[in-house]
Amino acid sequence: RDVYKRQRLAGADRPRQLRSLTVLRSAVEPAAAGLAAALATPEQCAALTRHALGMVETSRGQQLDSYLVHDTAFHRVILNASGNEMFARLGDVVAEVLTGRTHHHVMFTDPDPAAVTLHVRVAEAVRERDAARAEELTREITVGAMAELDVLAP
Repeated sequence: RDVYKRQRLAGADRPRQLRSLTVLRSAVEPAAAGLAAALATPEQCAALTRHALGMVETSRGQQLDSYLVHDTAFHRVILNASGNEMFARLGDVVAEVLTGRTHHHVMFTDPDPAAVTLHVRVAEAVRERDAARAEELTREITVGAMAELDVLAP
């Protein structure tokens, strides 16, 4: 299935596929972040912070492959920490979207600094058990991802 997704993201229909998968992310990830704020273990909170800081560390100087490692891991932790096994299963879908955006140059040469900051704030909100804030900030991330698609893959 992952190969099939990758092939579709590599094809001529890439903008539509990325948009469709980003809409799915937009529907699921904010809810997952809210749940994660209530349910995340100390280890998951630490992992979120570690990956958010990894994103900061690799966000300049065109280090997109290194950034992608932290970005993908960050979103997997959110989905897993939600405690919902169906959300957790979407980790591969989110990873494919993030990888597809990076490998097919459907993002800027360096990540949007505001988006990087939002990830740090999501990690803080989850650690502080502020579900409403975690959900709101994650919604901002997904709205920003859709806006980037509108610019880079209309």
